[in-house]
Amino acid sequence: MLDSFRDSLARTRNVLAGQLAAVFGANEITGESWNQLETTLIQADLGVATAGTVLSRLREHALANGWTRANQVRTALRAELTALLRADPAQPLSGTPSVMLIVGVNGSGKTTTAAKLGRYFADRGQRVILAAADTFRAAAIDQLQIWGDRLQLEVIAGGPNADPGAVVFDAVKAARARGAALVIADTAGRMHTKYNLMEELKKVRAVAGKASSGAPHSVLLVLDATTGQNALSQAQHFRDAVGVTGVALTKLDGSAKGGVAFAICHQLKLPIRFVGTGEGAGDLRPFDADAFVAGLLDLEPLTEQGGSEQAH
Repeated sequence: MLDSFRDSLARTRNVLAGQLAAVFGANEITGESWNQLETTLIQADLGVATAGTVLSRLREHALANGWTRANQVRTALRAELTALLRADPAQPLSGTPSVMLIVGVNGSGKTTTAAKLGRYFADRGQRVILAAADTFRAAAIDQLQIWGDRLQLEVIAGGPNADPGAVVFDAVKAARARGAALVIADTAGRMHTKYNLMEELKKVRAVAGKASSGAPHSVLLVLDATTGQNALSQAQHFRDAVGVTGVALTKLDGSAKGGVAFAICHQLKLPIRFVGTGEGAGDLRPFDADAFVAGLLDLEPLTEQGGSEQAH
């Protein structure tokens, strides 16, 4: 787990490394030390608000504990960053079947993430059906079917421009008939600022609720880590429109903006549940705050990955 995060956070860590070394290598804490630390956190894409919160808490610790040396702040920084990312454990699978909606903007990696999630839960003993509810793009349907064939997962699809809600309904019906525990529905990418498209997504959500009681039981927002602070606006719109319950952060290995994870958790109170760490079918990891911060700061982890492997 740590190696995976360490590798995928290499670009972000490179942004931090030299500047943090300068801050913590100083003999004493000065006003310039605090300013430099805040600037460093902002450059790693924590955002001004989140970086300011971290700095304020660190200064409170320093005052309360009488710290005068810069390296005394290092351990507290790790603890504060980890605390920002920690969230309540994901709820176990529920519903007959459980329905997970995958949402996000175009190009964020939704279809690939849907397939990788199918693999993740299937590897843990769950029978999974994928719903190709991105009916706007024939290529998205084909892509999910290719992934389904590769991973031996059943895919329910309609034709291009079919009603996406009907595809979800059919997938739930098929899952119930086949005894599948989970339906993962890949929805069409849409700009979060487009009112009509967001309204359509609300309708897909409503149809899921008619197909299975309490559905969708989770709404996973896929965010591209390379978009940095722009991901915050996306997350806020999707959260408000369809009740996002968690985030999958993709393309982390290609980004120097991994710090946006802290802003998502701190400012929007959305938990990160999964992280995409590469192109392979198995390169989707459950999120672990300790391992993430350790990988970011190039430290050893404090705890081992835990929690329910069937949660989402």
